[in-house]
Amino acid sequence: MSEFTVTVFRLAFFVILWLFVLGVAGVLRRDIFGPRRAGAKRGGRKSRRGGSASAPTPPPTPAPASRQAPAPAAHAHPGTIRVTDGPLAGQSLMLSGAPVTFGRAPDNTIVINDDFASSHHARISAKNGAWLLEDLGSTNGTIVDGSRMTGPIQLRIGTRITIGHTTLETQS
Repeated sequence: MSEFTVTVFRLAFFVILWLFVLGVAGVLRRDIFGPRRAGAKRGGRKSRRGGSASAPTPPPTPAPASRQAPAPAAHAHPGTIRVTDGPLAGQSLMLSGAPVTFGRAPDNTIVINDDFASSHHARISAKNGAWLLEDLGSTNGTIVDGSRMTGPIQLRIGTRITIGHTTLETQS
């Protein structure tokens, strides 16, 4: 091969290597700091948390109607969430008015030490008298009753939530 061809291959390899390194850095940033969110305007520039002043990110698409339909009145509102499988099995948490967060970061309500859980993975919060589960842009997603969630889901008693190797269930 000519010296020119070897130089072109070296340059191409160098570019591919740096694209890989930047991709890994992006995944690590998202896993450590959470997903980018639309922020306040800062002189037309993108904010530190992502999004731009002129083009906010669209809201997440709602889950299918069958998932958001309220359950019968006797079983509509869960009062606790219990860990049924995983390292924290047996623990339970009473749902009060405060949001409940899940993930690897120590500032979460329930800390899940699992490689498949993001630092800030999911959140349960009260909205209009019901409990809603939201995925916070996690890398591996949140599974609800065997299906990967695509938007906020209203929780009912008996809803099974899987984050990595941990399974939680809502109870009365």
